[in-house]
Amino acid sequence: MEKSGKNVKIEKAIPDGTEPLEICGIVMPISAIDGCEPEHWRNVLEILSEAVESAGFEPQLVSSSADIGVIQTRIVQNLYENPIVVCDVSGKNPNVMFELGLRLAFDKPVIIVKDDATSYSFDTSPIEHLEYRRDLRYQSVVDFKKALAAKINATVAKSREDKGYSPFLKHFGRFKVAELATQEVSSNEYLFKKMDELQKTVANMAALQRGRDRSVSQNNIERWTSARTASEALERKLRRELEQRAMKAIADELSQVPDESWSHETLDLQGIKSRLRLAQIPIEDERIEELVGEYIAAQLASR
Repeated sequence: MEKSGKNVKIEKAIPDGTEPLEICGIVMPISAIDGCEPEHWRNVLEILSEAVESAGFEPQLVSSSADIGVIQTRIVQNLYENPIVVCDVSGKNPNVMFELGLRLAFDKPVIIVKDDATSYSFDTSPIEHLEYRRDLRYQSVVDFKKALAAKINATVAKSREDKGYSPFLKHFGRFKVAELATQEVSSNEYLFKKMDELQKTVANMAALQRGRDRSVSQNNIERWTSARTASEALERKLRRELEQRAMKAIADELSQVPDESWSHETLDLQGIKSRLRLAQIPIEDERIEELVGEYIAAQLASR
């Protein structure tokens, strides 16, 4: 599946009180192919993103996520869950064609685009392709963005109004569409799983830094470096969430204790630690004591 040394993601600020936009997944080449350099594909990504935004959706490469984890899992999950996907088959990148095949197997709404230098593929030729000029001439790009935005809105509307909607499989008979199994887990189970993924990611990068794998590609080096940055950010986020939950539990506990019992000599710190463990909040004992001290100091300062 298509990967890049740079984790390209389009972020759009959402005003307070506004519902987040639905995601429009984007599948396309990123690295050099068919005589086009990465810079060309970055320009194409910008064009696709502008069209998606004008249609009222948030553009995002299917390989992108605020989460950290196995990139193949993330791609398949996004291909299954995104309400609409735009797939650029220009250059006939094998990874792009594979991801398009997955989306079609899920029988979910998809729009195929290509440049005018790319021929049609036999298997997907029955599906309409929107075409743009490979030289990205200004007026042709303007017209293409309008057509793509209109196609996105029309496709999404059709898929929601028509219960029998099928972008591809209906042409070949009756099929049971593949589904991805989902499992409900508690917030703590989710956090522990993410922590485990972080540890594995960091371990892989540590092995790389020690030079244990001399044959690793430059692409993987760049991807793991990007993953390290993302994993460190996620670890900080998870830590903040845990400490916020711990602080709320501490506040609930101390609200039932008289102020004169807030000193470390009389405060039942062991009881607080036990209650946090019962609530499945995995915070170290030393940090719990620090949070208790921070809470008491903040309360006394506000009086």
